Amino acid sequence: MIAKTFKGLEEVLAKELVDLGANNIQIQRRAVSFTGNLKLMYEANYHLRTASRILKPILTFRAKDADEIYTQVKKFNWEKFMNLSTTFAIDSTVFSDDFRHSKFVSYRVKDGIADFFTEKYDKRPNVSIDNPKLMINVHIAQNQCTISLDSSGDSLHKRGYRERQTEAPINEALAAGMLLLAGWDGKMNFIDPMCGSGTFLIEAALIALNIPPGIYRENFAFENWLDFDLELFELVCNDDSAEREFEYRIYGSDISIQAVKTAERNIRGAGLGKYISVQALPLKDLEIPDGKFLMVTNPPYGERISPKNISEIYKTLGTVLKHKFAGNSAWVISSNEEFLHKIGLKPSKKIELLNGSLECLYCKYEIFEGKRNEFLRKKQNR
Repeated sequence: MIAKTFKGLEEVLAKELVDLGANNIQIQRRAVSFTGNLKLMYEANYHLRTASRILKPILTFRAKDADEIYTQVKKFNWEKFMNLSTTFAIDSTVFSDDFRHSKFVSYRVKDGIADFFTEKYDKRPNVSIDNPKLMINVHIAQNQCTISLDSSGDSLHKRGYRERQTEAPINEALAAGMLLLAGWDGKMNFIDPMCGSGTFLIEAALIALNIPPGIYRENFAFENWLDFDLELFELVCNDDSAEREFEYRIYGSDISIQAVKTAERNIRGAGLGKYISVQALPLKDLEIPDGKFLMVTNPPYGERISPKNISEIYKTLGTVLKHKFAGNSAWVISSNEEFLHKIGLKPSKKIELLNGSLECLYCKYEIFEGKRNEFLRKKQNR
């Protein structure tokens, strides 16, 4: 199988797959390949926090043109996976000098499937853009063509808990990956002072409690497959043995009252209000409660949201970190390196990530008391 993910999260996803018990794990570009049984495929869809979809390759071949693709597809035994009543849709991704148009590739794959059935039964299954029973993924890298079944359907980042969103919400799977990159395990308090619609807060609670992100999903594409095992899937869904207690607190705030209301609604929808507190508060007035904290936050970049005082937001964040956050770590993501410099702190780590189409830096700031040299010396002597 192949688990698709986002740039920079491949190693996090690989670790998730190791923890699930997957075998033969290999990191690829924005994906991780692995092997496992039907139960593991269900678990991968239900449990993985950083995957966008799980593909099951069924046919691999080399082709130099669309006619070769048609020929290979037509001679494949499609009755293993579908019948005349199975509606289907095809999605193609092409990285090739010989194939320039992904839509044309999709058309030829569709023709091959249709003609396989037409020659045998004088009838063919229908293509359906909305809610097809079988989603087929075509991936071409130069002359290598891989045809897979998409077991997920809607992207797995669409958890199902977000009833409303603010203007520039962060992708749920990316948020979870960022939390895991930051080392979040629920063994301290968590804070996001620019929480928007509450995605970091909710994903932090799900990780802390070890609740599967798929718990809110209405359905997965594999539920329409001919070999769907309802009893096995219910076994996966009803196993709460790995869930754990969370003894700390998650705090969110935002200057926007509307954002806070949206976050509160999403938190209630996720059933996590017991663990998360949200308030409308300017960044400069942020007060840090007692105890150890991890901060992860996504300030405006000046792209989709562009407040007039955007550089001041980063300066204020730096001031808050320096004066109120000593002894803790903070992670900040932004596509604007100039604004990150306004924080006035030197990041101890930088990770390149994509937030949508925006190339971003995800920076770790270790906030120390006293002089930086003393802090680094103590750190080395630990």
